[in-house]
Amino acid sequence: MIVPLNWLKDYVDIKITPEELGDALTLSGSKVEEVIITGDIIDKVVTGKILEIEKHPEAERLSICKVDIKAEEPIQIVTAADNMKEKDIVPTALHGSTLADGTKIKKGKLRGVVSNGMFCSEEELGIAGDEPVEGLMILPQDTPIGVDIKKVIDLEKATIEFEITSNRPDCLSIVGIARETAATLGTEYKMPNIGYKTACSENIEDNLKVEIKDKLCRRYMARGVKNVKIQPSPQWMQERLLEAGVRSINNIVDITNFVMIELGQPMHAFDRRQITSNEIVIERAKDGEKFSTLDEEERILDSEILNIKDQDRTIALAGIMGGLNSEVKEDTTEIVFECANFDGTNIRISSKKLGLRTDASSKFEKDLDPNMVEIAMNRACHLIEELGAGEIMEGTIDIYPEKLETHTLKVSSNWINKFLGTDISKEDMKMYLDRLELTTTIEDDMLVLNVPTFRCDMNIKEDVAEEIARIYGYNNIPSTIPTSQTIRVGKSEKQKLETKVIDTLIGSGLNQAIAYSFVSPKVFDKVLIPEDSPVRKVVKIKNPLGEDYSIMRTTSIPSMMEALARNYSRNNEIVRLFEIGKIYIPNEDGKELPQERNIVTIGMYGGVDYLNLKGVVENIIDTLGVDKVKFERENQNSSFHPGKTAVLYIKKEFVGIVGEIHPDVADNYGIEERCYVAELNLDLLFKCANIEKKYIALPKFPAVTRDIAVLIDESVLVQEIEDTIYKQGGKILESVKLFDVYQGKQIPEGKKSIAYSLIYRGENKTLTDKEVNKVHDKIVRALEYKLGAELR
Repeated sequence: MIVPLNWLKDYVDIKITPEELGDALTLSGSKVEEVIITGDIIDKVVTGKILEIEKHPEAERLSICKVDIKAEEPIQIVTAADNMKEKDIVPTALHGSTLADGTKIKKGKLRGVVSNGMFCSEEELGIAGDEPVEGLMILPQDTPIGVDIKKVIDLEKATIEFEITSNRPDCLSIVGIARETAATLGTEYKMPNIGYKTACSENIEDNLKVEIKDKLCRRYMARGVKNVKIQPSPQWMQERLLEAGVRSINNIVDITNFVMIELGQPMHAFDRRQITSNEIVIERAKDGEKFSTLDEEERILDSEILNIKDQDRTIALAGIMGGLNSEVKEDTTEIVFECANFDGTNIRISSKKLGLRTDASSKFEKDLDPNMVEIAMNRACHLIEELGAGEIMEGTIDIYPEKLETHTLKVSSNWINKFLGTDISKEDMKMYLDRLELTTTIEDDMLVLNVPTFRCDMNIKEDVAEEIARIYGYNNIPSTIPTSQTIRVGKSEKQKLETKVIDTLIGSGLNQAIAYSFVSPKVFDKVLIPEDSPVRKVVKIKNPLGEDYSIMRTTSIPSMMEALARNYSRNNEIVRLFEIGKIYIPNEDGKELPQERNIVTIGMYGGVDYLNLKGVVENIIDTLGVDKVKFERENQNSSFHPGKTAVLYIKKEFVGIVGEIHPDVADNYGIEERCYVAELNLDLLFKCANIEKKYIALPKFPAVTRDIAVLIDESVLVQEIEDTIYKQGGKILESVKLFDVYQGKQIPEGKKSIAYSLIYRGENKTLTDKEVNKVHDKIVRALEYKLGAELR
């Protein structure tokens, strides 16, 4: 919500700067989004008096003006404007000046004639509004000459933007913020004038009836205005509306908008001529009914939408927008003011269904106070009288079936101090609550609050403590350590395993990332997934926040690439991330809920290669005690580099993929580093996990170590070599460790040298050289015959 400071000052005395006010309100619990000060950027713009005007010799549309700015001598300005005359006083931007939009003005030549600046219109000064401006701004003749324009015109205007939470609809108004400001600053605020006199003897109740046929309307009030004069609003009202971001239309419409902003209660005005049945009915629409709203759009309604009707003909969508068939026109002479209260949930559902969210609906959906209706209606009538816009008729139609009453709350002042960790006297507590119009009396140590109906958020003692705390000042509450009691809570097996994986990844130097499970359909193209890939079969969200969040992800790789790209764009040179999340695989029939798979995704760049990533994956496998995991070369996945990628299997079940991201994919994300990503199925890893630790006695017999180096085709995978070694090694082969891979000048092209350290040990005796040699030779022969290896 945007609150103009000048408007706020109409109701509360403010003697501090806008920035200080924003800070104070933030500390007292009102969330200030931004303090905006307009006009402060304007510099070196002064008032100047035009002494002489003559035509430019080379340009018919230009004029040369001699201008008095109370300097040593007049300056010369060349202008294309034609609405000024000699002796006029106009805003003059000098050489080196700055206009409201940041434009810098310098001395220059126009068709060969020097111009020492420029004259200004309202637009250059930032006060033109939405309407186009023609010509210069002509100031009154008594304006002093040569003075800063900001001393003549109030250009430095401040607005404060608030984020109003849904539980505080009372703050959706200038008066509501004034109440908060007064409570924060410890001063008083005043309500706007709501007094008026009826100038017309006719009674609205004699010729108009209102019937509420649905409980979605909690209150409906109507008053009539005769002899209406449709004309522009006075300048002060136009300025107030403009500062609040609302365009002035005419005096009647402006009054309804003014009251809505000022008091937070939406209103509407009907052209009385269009209520031909003399009966207003509030009931639901008919399914398929068509209705044209004030924005000239035809809407298709249904039975969930509440309407305002001229008997059977719809003339407005309740709480959302009026109809084109009953709008106030230039020749309108009689109006009916409507001020009502509607069910907030229904208004929100209806406006969302229609794709029509207005200032009125955004307020109604917060559940406004029904008792504000009469205050707003009286204020509108006062403004009609003040502006001379018409004559208020006698009588009021007011249907209010279930009146909302104030309620009381009792809370112990001692409990509040204990709860907050403070030592505030009960008298001070009463003072803070009274400032907020929570009229309070003291009974022993009890505070008895009379809660007004506009404070729908005040229902329990903790609410009272919060109000006292924020007005007392959160910054004044001493820091305390909360008391707690440790309760041992058991974890499921899955949670234990997940914790182990997280600890392992953090211990491997990675940081945990969190990503949304809903993504854009465009991510598949960014990671080069083929059009016919089953990965593109997704679960679509019925009510997405937007296209970027419209489907549930079937792979977590794009999410990790987004995280790496975000870090790369912020010049983070070394990044190590992991995410534990879900992917969603739709069922073929589309009727049942999708399969949810738990996935761990690892991503890294900067000073790493494939083996670093593989090492982290192996750490996870070792932590979980998973056996018989195989890495196999993968060159078909288009998201990964075909020569630096492997897939994992446990027996014959696919676990995941590990490798370098394809350079084209990295380029799609704007990353000029080699990226390495792994995506693993946690559910399968957990299924095969064995974290039971069994005691094994230290070996009693010595080990025998033999090294072996073989020359082999570079296309042969290390996994194949190790599988062959283990298969032939039998029970006495304890471990196999790769310690060298070499390709160079001494190695033939297309070959590589692989060296292993093999450890042999007997369980029940010391092995002899003969026993070891027999198995070792068997391994060498198998490598030679099965894989074409040559012993080096």
